[in-house]
Amino acid sequence: MSELAQVLRHLVPIESERALVDASTGDDAAVYALGDGRALVVTLDFFTPVVDDPYDFGRIAAANALSDVYAMGAKPLFVLNLLAFPRALLGEGLAEEIIRGGSDIAREAGVPIMGGHSVDDPEPKYGLVAVGEVDLENLVTNTSAEAGDLLVLTKALGTGIVATAIKAEAASNAATTAAVKSMTALNREAAAAMKNVGVRAATDVTGFGLLGHLSNLLLQSGVAAEIVAENVPVLPEVSELVTAGHIPGGTRRNLEDLEDCVDFGDKDETVRLILADAQTSGGLLISVPEERAEELMELLQSAAPIAAIIGRITEGTPGTIRVL
Repeated sequence: MSELAQVLRHLVPIESERALVDASTGDDAAVYALGDGRALVVTLDFFTPVVDDPYDFGRIAAANALSDVYAMGAKPLFVLNLLAFPRALLGEGLAEEIIRGGSDIAREAGVPIMGGHSVDDPEPKYGLVAVGEVDLENLVTNTSAEAGDLLVLTKALGTGIVATAIKAEAASNAATTAAVKSMTALNREAAAAMKNVGVRAATDVTGFGLLGHLSNLLLQSGVAAEIVAENVPVLPEVSELVTAGHIPGGTRRNLEDLEDCVDFGDKDETVRLILADAQTSGGLLISVPEERAEELMELLQSAAPIAAIIGRITEGTPGTIRVL
């Protein structure tokens, strides 16, 4: 997170009045006003394989890219493929499986793949450019959380830890299956529930982990938060995998970056690492007024059955988190 901040500080400020959301707030996607109360929501995301199966990798990468559109309260319109793959392996059928996985998720989301771009690269990478649309009255950003709001998380944590264990051939079939199921699940229904209820702020939980994305939301909103560690849903066997040493480098960096803004109290290293775990295609983190939280949770029972209220927004130093 800190290294990325050093890079992004060199971006030229945006001067267009139509640019409603840009990189300055670290939100999930760019938002560009079209007029008549409508706006485009545009994002892109791609990464190296997090699982061994190329079809599952394609599905995960596509669901992950679409998640940024859903997190902003928008409806995806179409996507473009981004593929980096070694030319020498094109005859193996692996690239086709990756693309097939992405295509199946796009089909599930109800959006066409309208083209894309590929490059010869020794290390495979795949993802999407995702273009969506939103009525401005339904736009959800990470800048409007208020003290007293409750925090809702819609997917379990631990995908980064399980993916690291998969690479070491140390993840059980049960742990792998649960992680793949989570990462390939679209956030579409959770976003629809969020829209129906009306929430103050939201983001999706990806590479900076739960605490990293929450801290940024708090900083942009000018508030603090408390979360209850035992209320945070976690994928099966994740604690055991942490104890066995299967910890992503990104997760350790996340934890280091959070040193000055998170009070962990007496929580042990395993809990700290899980809360900071670098996620792929994670859930939505939603700041909802307390009086609407029950309705949101009822809607999420079918849309995101693992969803849980994990804490609340508080007054305090912006960006800071207390783990209870």
